[in-house]
Amino acid sequence: MWKNRTHGEESPYIPLGPFKLRLPFIHYKFEWPDYVQGLLMCAVDLAAIPLMTELLGMPFEVALAVVLLNGILYLTHHLLGDPVVPGWITPAIPLIMAYVSTFPEGVDRVHALVAFQLTLGLFSVFLGVTGLARKVVTFVPPAIKSGVIIGAGFAAVKSIFEAGGRFESFPWSISIAVGIAFYIIFSKHFNKLKSQNRVWGLIGKLGVFPIIVLAVIIGPLFGEAPWPTIEWGFINPDFGTLWSEYTVFGVGFPSFMLFIKAVPTVLAAYIVLFGDVLQSKALISEADDVRQDEKVDYNENRAHMIFGGRNSLMSFLGPDVTMAGPLWAAMQVVVIERYKEGKKAMNSLFGGSGSFRWGTNTGLILMPIVSLVEPILGIALALTLLIQGYVSVRVGILESRSHRDLGIAGIIAAVLAVKGATWAFAVGIILTLLVYGKQFFTGENDEIFTKDMEDEEEKRKIS
Repeated sequence: MWKNRTHGEESPYIPLGPFKLRLPFIHYKFEWPDYVQGLLMCAVDLAAIPLMTELLGMPFEVALAVVLLNGILYLTHHLLGDPVVPGWITPAIPLIMAYVSTFPEGVDRVHALVAFQLTLGLFSVFLGVTGLARKVVTFVPPAIKSGVIIGAGFAAVKSIFEAGGRFESFPWSISIAVGIAFYIIFSKHFNKLKSQNRVWGLIGKLGVFPIIVLAVIIGPLFGEAPWPTIEWGFINPDFGTLWSEYTVFGVGFPSFMLFIKAVPTVLAAYIVLFGDVLQSKALISEADDVRQDEKVDYNENRAHMIFGGRNSLMSFLGPDVTMAGPLWAAMQVVVIERYKEGKKAMNSLFGGSGSFRWGTNTGLILMPIVSLVEPILGIALALTLLIQGYVSVRVGILESRSHRDLGIAGIIAAVLAVKGATWAFAVGIILTLLVYGKQFFTGENDEIFTKDMEDEEEKRKIS
């Protein structure tokens, strides 16, 4: 069916209420370059393991079970019509860990995490079902949108370079890997090389995959990671211990007061999550300008229902400090950059994002791949955070529509990175009110960017 898509129309699908079911090989072409990337980029999914062992004291095999459950639920996005590569709520992880750490380690901390994730999940589903999610995205002032997204980028970068951050453990590996990754993904020079040479073109199609392979070699060479010990067979996740010691099936349901206590931090985390929704919308809009052959329907309400449902399910099956987010910004930009190269490079955006997530799930169950990337999980996490930081700042700045917006956004971003999302949101509301007053929601457009000049010109034509 995917071969019969009419130019300018959506890829074929099966209607399921608010969802649009698309199956591989039937409704979209399976994209092997993205699948191959996913095989090793499961290293980033696995990087959640040290976070969970540190916070909850989980054994490796138990944390692996959580990662595998998350991996299965990642597939729901593209299967149900959300054209993204989903991931964590990455910039909110330090905020969530700080909140949960205020509770004693053991059952109390597990209950706190369950209450947090379930509250966030149900809140997101509510916004999606009622249609309020789309209104939230539409009515948030541009200055606050801009500041939240830029601040998410600042927070991601700060988490790598702050005292005790991952850069101190892998300085050479991160510097080399990230430098080459930025050159391959974003460089104008490399973009020319891809069109002139088939080998460079193949490397470009593989995106971050060659960087992970390089990290496996660089880490040990610089003495920053051990050489991998390859193990064969399939993984052996410990679901029994997970459900008996880390879920409501074994430790009981959290008290009502824990849900009340979680509300302020949930709202703060949602602000960051909301920034990811804005990024999704902005990145897909960028691709729409280039790929006129496929209409891509991104619906904020549908996205909220899917990642809200993922969080709600995971709070019961395997509570996770990384949370179920709407976007893996680093890989979304890699997939979209290849999608922009044309129909021959990637037939459909659903094919690219879906094939990638099928690849990560395959990698997660293969012990040779898990054991290969286990020593460089910290480097893989740093790589995705820094690419996300780059994308967040780029997309966030373009959300501003005036010099005043940029000034407000800069303050919001700095506060978010230093004091957290709650403070940032409060500061953003106050500053926007003081600067714009009655024009709080609309702000101003002084045509600071070309896109804003085009928006104004379009309005004049309509009027």
